Formats: sequence, C-alpha cells, structure tokens
Amino acid sequence: MAKRALVVIDLQNDYFPGGKWSLSGVEAAAANAVRLIAAFRAEKEPVVHIRHEFATTEAPFFVPGSKGAEIHPVVASRPGEPVVLKHQINSFRDTELKVLLDGWGVDEVVICGAMSHMCVDACTRAAVDFGYKATVVHDACASRDLAFDGITVPAAHVHAAFMAALGFAYATLPSTDEFLGKAAVAA
Repeated sequence: MAKRALVVIDLQNDYFPGGKWSLSGVEAAAANAVRLIAAFRAEKEPVVHIRHEFATTEAPFFVPGSKGAEIHPVVASRPGEPVVLKHQINSFRDTELKVLLDGWGVDEVVICGAMSHMCVDACTRAAVDFGYKATVVHDACASRDLAFDGITVPAAHVHAAFMAALGFAYATLPSTDEFLGKAAVAA
C-alpha cells in the first residue's frame, strides 16, 4: 500500500486579501486545503507545511521576519508537523523536504497551495523527478493574473494552463471532493 504525505505549499499571509501579493481564489483554495489537512490528520498520515521567505528585505512579498511571510492561521501546523523553510521556488531545493519524505517512507505526495504556476508546479515536477507519485488537488491551489508581451492572462486561465500541463505527464488532478471521496473509499 502506498504511503503518502500532504505537502501544503506557501499558504502564507501575503497571498491573502490585504497581503502584499494577493491571489485570486486563495480563500477557497485554503478552505479546501483545510479539508485535506483534516483528512490526513485523521488518518495519521504525514502533513508537511512549506513556508517561503525571500533572502532579502527588498523582496516584493514574503519578506524575512514579516507577518506576511507567516503561514496563514487557517492552515497552521500542529506540533509534530514540520514546517520547511525555503528560499527558492522549488520546495525540494536546498531544503530537508526529500529527507523528511524518505524518512517517512513516502512514495506519493499530495500537493496543494500556492502559486499554481510557480511553487506548486516546481514542487510537482521535482517530486516526480525524484520518483514520487504526485497528486495535485487542483481546487486547493491558487494563482493570480499574469502578463506577457502586453497581454493579461486571467488567473483562472493561468491556473488551468498549469494544471493541464501537470495533468499531461506529471500528476493526477482531482478536486478536493474527488480526492476525499477516493480516500474514503480506499480506507
């Protein structure tokens, strides 16, 4: 039987309304992440929280030591749940994430969080490169509008494009309801 862990990426204050870099749909994504966290805790499966801080106080958001860089209270860790501090987009790069997962005997990662087009994407691809099976719970992730060459790409399209790319060859992409329904059936 597969041993899995939930990886909750960068659901930090700066991404929420009033933060320095608020995301489209972040509150709904966080509400779904709360449901996932509760399910993993109930099954006594590992939950690891990822927290991003930039290396400089000149950063546009996630400034070291700031309130904005703190994990949002709705998804806060509990004692025994590690919080991995990262300074890169990829949650595996220069962190202890792989050591934690391997120490738990994990072979499947379930990923949620922010941003769909950056840290969620990078973590998912790296996880697969390291040999883990990856599941991204798509409605427990959030993004924001992007711009390229004078064109604004709405957050919903950014999110959909990155989920479509991940679903092509890297991950399964259930909704929270689908994932929790499958988990209930498997139990």
